[in-house]
Amino acid sequence: MATLHPFRALRPRPSEAPRIAAVPYDVVNTDEARALAAGNPLSFLRVSRAELELPPGTDPYAASVYERAASNFDTLKKTALVVEDEPSVYFYRLRMGAHEQIGMAACYSLDEYDRDIIKKHERTRRDKEDDRTRHMMALGAQTGPVFLTYRPSNEIDQIATRITAGTPLVDFEAPDHVRHSLWRVGGADRDALVTAFRHVPALYIADGHHRAASAARARADIRDRAITRHSLGDDADYTTFLAVAFPQNQVQILPYNRIVKDLGALTLDAFLHAARDRFELEAGPAEPVARGDISMYFKGGWHTLRPRVRPEVDAIASLDVSVLQDQLLAPVLKIADVRTDKRIDFVGGARGTKELEALVDSGKAAVAFSLYPVSISDLMTVSDGGGIMPPKSTWFEPKLRDGLLIHLI
Repeated sequence: MATLHPFRALRPRPSEAPRIAAVPYDVVNTDEARALAAGNPLSFLRVSRAELELPPGTDPYAASVYERAASNFDTLKKTALVVEDEPSVYFYRLRMGAHEQIGMAACYSLDEYDRDIIKKHERTRRDKEDDRTRHMMALGAQTGPVFLTYRPSNEIDQIATRITAGTPLVDFEAPDHVRHSLWRVGGADRDALVTAFRHVPALYIADGHHRAASAARARADIRDRAITRHSLGDDADYTTFLAVAFPQNQVQILPYNRIVKDLGALTLDAFLHAARDRFELEAGPAEPVARGDISMYFKGGWHTLRPRVRPEVDAIASLDVSVLQDQLLAPVLKIADVRTDKRIDFVGGARGTKELEALVDSGKAAVAFSLYPVSISDLMTVSDGGGIMPPKSTWFEPKLRDGLLIHLI
């Protein structure tokens, strides 16, 4: 069963929250981070992507980057952040258009992460783990929450409905028009939530595998080096990690689309012929209308691909992203590993299919693929079976913001 750990959060003063809160560090590159932080000295991107303040071309993994991050974090702590008076948990509501989801922000057990009570569906990369582990150790803090999901609980939902009917502690609309609202929960309601979470059989990492893995590595580093940490008077120490857990029925997954920069040794006609050998091909919409359809933008038009041979019932092989990889990208375009092949790139569904068209029309890509979104049920089924989702399968939207709640370790 899952354990919820209240913690004394380091958080912005409510009036400063809109200026401090920033997009997750890993959804923007350095140039995009620099543009977003321009003119805003409080932007948390100056902590999460501190290379934006250093000369162009600076290695984002250089020691100077972590030193600058720690310095900027210290400045924020002195000028715009406060530590909560008592251990608390928080309801975090995200609104994007008509979509709304309410999650429980707290600390969660790294021991349960080790034992797969908190389940994974993604392999992590060592270099990305190295980066966030060094970042946590430099700051003595976890600054961006992991995104968890769980099967709904009526008891938790009832408390959420009652608490979020009140006035939020923080409430603002970000530049991308997503509204972020926080309610602090202490006392009897906090204790009731801790008890209710003991009946949640499992949690699932939706987004943030590298953050969770890095928190586990930071824990090991602190233990191995016998580093002394100052207690804040709660049980959410370095053996826990910061996360927001949303009920499964509120989570929204958008497609994670693909572009391929060139056709390798194939001519345009040879590629099209190979695609027709493996798929039924017809004119179609930019966004697939159902699972099993794959939309392809090629030579100025959209086409629908339907595999001539469908895989046997299998939680992973039957996913559209697997079908595309196994029947076209690998055998035809010779892209065997999408995690390392420089010829392929990925575009989150929030950016829309117009971006795919623009990349192909401009010559930056030769072909683009628009996919039907993976369902949260698919993700949970794969995780329950101990499987690994294909790389870049899911794009969760809206995104949590970094810097709103910080866990000091």
